[in-house]
Amino acid sequence: MDSIRSSNEHDKPHAVCLPYPAQGHVTPMLNLAKILNHKGFHITFVNTEYNHRRLLKSRGPDSLKGLPTFRFETIPDGLPPSDADSTQDIPSLVESTTNTCLGPFKELLAKLNNTSSSNVPPVSCIISDGCMSFSLAAAQDLGIPEVFFWTPSACGLLGYMQYRDLSEKGYFPLKDATDLTNGYLEMALDWIPGMKGIRLRDLPSFLRSTNPDEFMFKFLIQETDRSKFSSAIIINTFDSLEKEVLESLQALLPPIYTIGPLHFLVKHFEDKNLECLGSNLWKEDPKCLEWLDSKKPNSVVYVNFGSITVMTVNQLIEFAWGLANSQMDFLWIIRPDIVSGDKAILPSEFVEQTKERGMLTSWCLQEQVLSHPAVGGFLTHSGWNSTLESIGSGVPMICWPFFAEQQTNCWFKGTQWRIGMEINSNVKRDEVKNLVRELMVGEKGKEMKKKAMEWKKLAKEAVEKPIGSSSVNINKLINEILLKH
Repeated sequence: MDSIRSSNEHDKPHAVCLPYPAQGHVTPMLNLAKILNHKGFHITFVNTEYNHRRLLKSRGPDSLKGLPTFRFETIPDGLPPSDADSTQDIPSLVESTTNTCLGPFKELLAKLNNTSSSNVPPVSCIISDGCMSFSLAAAQDLGIPEVFFWTPSACGLLGYMQYRDLSEKGYFPLKDATDLTNGYLEMALDWIPGMKGIRLRDLPSFLRSTNPDEFMFKFLIQETDRSKFSSAIIINTFDSLEKEVLESLQALLPPIYTIGPLHFLVKHFEDKNLECLGSNLWKEDPKCLEWLDSKKPNSVVYVNFGSITVMTVNQLIEFAWGLANSQMDFLWIIRPDIVSGDKAILPSEFVEQTKERGMLTSWCLQEQVLSHPAVGGFLTHSGWNSTLESIGSGVPMICWPFFAEQQTNCWFKGTQWRIGMEINSNVKRDEVKNLVRELMVGEKGKEMKKKAMEWKKLAKEAVEKPIGSSSVNINKLINEILLKH
């Protein structure tokens, strides 16, 4: 089945897509929504009012007008109004959405279901981010399928699924703050199927607390528990990449549909109408691609720590001098809000010394940058979208994980997939220099590049129509779950 044909617009299935309101969650959800729309679904895509304003600012006043069968709606996130152009504080946002969003979300569904005034088909299913599980109650009220889209890796989700056990077995909370530095986190665990030998420090980072009521830790136990009551789970990964982890998850959760890499899959459904719908919350600088055009193949290291990572001024300076001393060409994305509570200002000597071989900008079209022939390596925070885009471009990585499941992704890249090296969280310029040189011109870098190209091939195969595993799974998801109403 490639699409649902209906002569009457009002007979279309209608999916409401509710992403968690952060860049790394909105982007994959929008890709999924585009695929479903192409396959015949009416889509209502629900942003928070805060992100809606940011999208209008970065993409222009008409960017969210939508299409007749793809509409944008908003709900408030419950936080005090703000005009900042940055990702909101994650724990505050999580608490606020959990406690305040169900009411406005139900009101929106009621408005949509009043079909004489809404002029759209009745809502037939809800696809919500795994961290927006309050929506489950709304789906149950309406008696329609609710699918959770967990946007992290399968290994990240499996890490979160261990939180209850970590608490019951006494690994959480930490006994005291010295456990963060005394080697305790190096302890290897052998009881998690699909993660043999993983260390405590490689599991999602919210367990690193001495507070038994650590909000994010408890929140993720709640969300993973609620996932067990959803109709199905979607993960943006592909079977061959996380085979053992997926087997482990299948024993714990409702049916799992792997439909990644979504940024590849969406390309198989080229639809001129949908191309205008974008999700970047910062304005992209197109000049990076022109700059890359002037560089030799595999000669540039691309540096981007994602949409949430913040660092100290000192860490920024260590990264800068490490890059300068590596003598490699680099493209470095420095968000305006990357330094916590301060302006990201680089030493003028650094800028002067690297002006011939470095380019600095505030945001870019990352997928196009990573697939550019000039890019030979990626210094990344190890977020999942960045990881998948890097795998899809055959680009090996240096990982500086910041928080959440980035640590888990980093461990898998180093030990299982053999396409990444970790950099110490206490970043020093000499280590940056040495790792960048190893990545770009060293023997280990060559081996990682070879491995990355193998994974790229498997990622492409997963989305091939009609037999790739992810291609098959999107049709199964539609037929087995989303149309069962």
